[in-house]
Amino acid sequence: MTLWLTGDADADRLLDSDPFALLVGMLLDQQVTMESAFAGPAKIAARMGGFDVRRIAEADPEEFAALCATPPAVHRFPGSMAGRIQAVARAVADDYDGDVTRIWADGEPDGATVLKRLKALPGFGDQKARIFLALLAKQRGVTPAGWQEAAGAYADDVPRSIADVRDPESLQRVRETKQAAKAAARAAKA
Repeated sequence: MTLWLTGDADADRLLDSDPFALLVGMLLDQQVTMESAFAGPAKIAARMGGFDVRRIAEADPEEFAALCATPPAVHRFPGSMAGRIQAVARAVADDYDGDVTRIWADGEPDGATVLKRLKALPGFGDQKARIFLALLAKQRGVTPAGWQEAAGAYADDVPRSIADVRDPESLQRVRETKQAAKAAARAAKA
């Protein structure tokens, strides 16, 4: 299955072919639209002449921040996100020898172990790690034992996250689910 996360064929192709790019897209998925977040790796790749975990990890922080801030910026907050991208790149380079797939492949881990490894990455809290685990399972065929329990609600069939986006229609359903959840939260406060 080919990923459709951004609506941009080149950006989606990179996400489809490069698991580290997919991880960085997930890292960027906050305070911007999902499509914008997941298009970030393609912007970096275009500016760096490729998307290499070690080159990103070892890039001069000021130069990398400038690269991320060049319009169109990689994120709404390009400076802080540049630091997070480099931090996660260093973690993957140091802890997994530059191979992000080892997070979900080394030692045939169960879902809880994959979740724990994801949560250990810089910038990956509980929710982001659960969503990424669901994305791996639902769209990449990475289904370690117990992944549904580890991913929690993101494993179900309710269109609630990027893990459920496959085309423009499913993206709209995810947005509707999020809007309904926000409305319910506001009503509960009132």
